[in-house]
Amino acid sequence: MKSILIVAGENSGDKHGADVVREFKRRHADIGFFGVGGERLAEEGVEICCSIKELSAVGIFEVMTRLPQIRRVFTLLEKEVQARNPAAAVLIDSPDFNLRLAKKLGKAGIPVLYYISPTVWAWRSGRLKTIRKVVTQMCLIFPFEKKLYDDNGIPAVFVGHPLKDKVTASLSRDEFLSKYSLPPEAHLITLLPGSRRTEIKNHLPVLVAAARRLRTEIPVHFLLVLAESVDRDYLHRFLPRGEPGIDVLTMDGYDAIAQAELVLSSCGTANLETALLGTPFIAFYRLSPLTYYPFHRLVRIRAYSIVNILAARTIVPELIQGRFSTAHLVRETKALLFSEARRVKMKEEFRRIADLLGQDKASESVARELDEIIFPLRP
Repeated sequence: MKSILIVAGENSGDKHGADVVREFKRRHADIGFFGVGGERLAEEGVEICCSIKELSAVGIFEVMTRLPQIRRVFTLLEKEVQARNPAAAVLIDSPDFNLRLAKKLGKAGIPVLYYISPTVWAWRSGRLKTIRKVVTQMCLIFPFEKKLYDDNGIPAVFVGHPLKDKVTASLSRDEFLSKYSLPPEAHLITLLPGSRRTEIKNHLPVLVAAARRLRTEIPVHFLLVLAESVDRDYLHRFLPRGEPGIDVLTMDGYDAIAQAELVLSSCGTANLETALLGTPFIAFYRLSPLTYYPFHRLVRIRAYSIVNILAARTIVPELIQGRFSTAHLVRETKALLFSEARRVKMKEEFRRIADLLGQDKASESVARELDEIIFPLRP
């Protein structure tokens, strides 16, 4: 029986990879998958050789502290590939690990489908040379990436964004307020501090301080959506248990975004999710100084939020590194919360961005590309 290697190094990749596996198995139920992943891939029948937790890290120096376990995962995968000789490999995001793995797979004659491009359009464009050598087919989730890959002679296809048909709210505002006993008279603000421990550590103290100050000035209530990759004990190192005016949610995350008047969101996938749900937001991000300062000059784009990048101009405020402070956050929050014109304009831009992301279901497109790699002569 043919097998396929799949490697997802983060929770989002685990979810997107599971969708691809499900779609591909509709075409080929007899082909098995193995590799690195989490609960979502396991639920789709993927044999998990290494947990996703072994690879999840952010920042150059954060990765360095976990190099021994990352090397162990790499060595194990090399052995598994040698023993199983998979028909193809699906590598999802996580370029520091996956591009190195792709080199090994190429030497072994195993075709590589790479899903979700590294941000070569923002920095480390030298990776394009590596990608051209080791990747059989690149599946892109942003339309502006296609020209860059075409210009560099790399086989690539825009498959649409995997979140486009997934980001929806299921509760009405009244239902949501009732379910969580939320005060209807207060301005509802949702906090999205991030899905990694380092993001919680770097972001939550500022968010909590800003929330406390805002509660003394305006009637406001906060919801904090806790990512499944962050446990409560770690969260409460930075957010006191029972903090007044801040409720922690572990479910109904999209509803918490959709029913809020404003979202304060760390840069990343959460920005795009918030835009697709149509809620005005402020983007922020802070890295450790050891990661940020040596490398920020290498970044070739001015915007950090993917929403601003897609729009090709600033439509949401960005508070990055030193500008991510309590004072800045309080000022920007009040300015956006009480400017109906800005909020309306932002929502209009969000609808335009949603249209840019295509109409095709990304997982179906990726499964089709994988099919063509493994069975190139099939009609």
